[in-house]
Amino acid sequence: MPSKIRRFTIKVLVAINVFIALLFLLSCLAPYLHPSTYWYVSLLGLGFAGLLFSLILMFFFWLIIQPKYALICLVPLLVGWKSISVFFAANPISEYNFTKDPNHIRVASWNVARFIELSRNNNKGSQTRLKMMELLKQQDADIVCLQEFQTSTKPEYYDNIAYIQKNLGYKYFYFDFREDGNRLFYSSIIFSRYPIISSGVVHYPRPTIPEALIHADIKVGGNTIRVYSTHFQSVQFRQEDYQKIDEITRQQDSILQNSRSIFSKLKWGIIHRGTQADIVKTLLKDAPYPVVFCADLNDVPNSYAYFTTRGTMLDAFLEKGIGIGRTFASLSPTLRIDYIFASDHFKIHQFNREVKNYSDHYLLVADIELKK
Repeated sequence: MPSKIRRFTIKVLVAINVFIALLFLLSCLAPYLHPSTYWYVSLLGLGFAGLLFSLILMFFFWLIIQPKYALICLVPLLVGWKSISVFFAANPISEYNFTKDPNHIRVASWNVARFIELSRNNNKGSQTRLKMMELLKQQDADIVCLQEFQTSTKPEYYDNIAYIQKNLGYKYFYFDFREDGNRLFYSSIIFSRYPIISSGVVHYPRPTIPEALIHADIKVGGNTIRVYSTHFQSVQFRQEDYQKIDEITRQQDSILQNSRSIFSKLKWGIIHRGTQADIVKTLLKDAPYPVVFCADLNDVPNSYAYFTTRGTMLDAFLEKGIGIGRTFASLSPTLRIDYIFASDHFKIHQFNREVKNYSDHYLLVADIELKK
């Protein structure tokens, strides 16, 4: 009798394992299938990390219990190696050197979440804003790309451009001044200690957030480089959405009812990001100079948005980081959605991730050098 129960249990576990393996392989197709048609595959790609860890756990389980069944996990892991390779960085552990080499260009990228507080006051939000400014100053970056940047020309609101120029020492900047209501301006911005000789902006088609793709051509010594900064369509979760996710996790109320709006936002966010990635890919082909690309893509590495945008560019985290490299402080601990890319004209020397819970994103810094 016990042997029959054991055989039945193994059959059930094998069936579950095969199902997870198939889902994992399907999720690995997300980077290659356009979200406008195959959005459900892209949605599955968001669960790549969970499926990967499940397969790894089951692989070691079978090695102990029934080694022959470990192939059910090993084969899809090998097939999906390209997706795994962009998910995890396996570089030697090295200490980040805050002293900047004079031959290197230090680039910082950060989604600053409007610096938390818009109005001039002394509340907790304004104190966090000052901490964020101090953290940026400490990086001593040559070029700073900020997403979800807010500034204003009204005296009762913070003029963050003037503050950064005066207190952080960035003489040059490019910003797309589009009003976000009564002299409030919101977009991505590029600050530079090197001269900006030209710049431009491309607005994504509606309906998307008011962010855009901006670029600045920057003179570094005798060379010119093109720096991009952008923010892709977010899922636009509100506080009630996070509450619904928490309720689903705790199995409170109706899972179906709580999932409906969350599912819809995830779906349309994926579709819009696919369109934005196509636009970026087309524009990058015509870039006349070596490219540095800083972005909050709002998507994981195993996604159409990441693979299409990155193309053949170097991912600074994969080159010099280690581990999973989470950049978004909420929801899953595996969400790496912010990136610094560089074309192969550059060499990546070091990478750092400032894990400070000021914004809901972490500050990224990379030291790069233009090859001779």
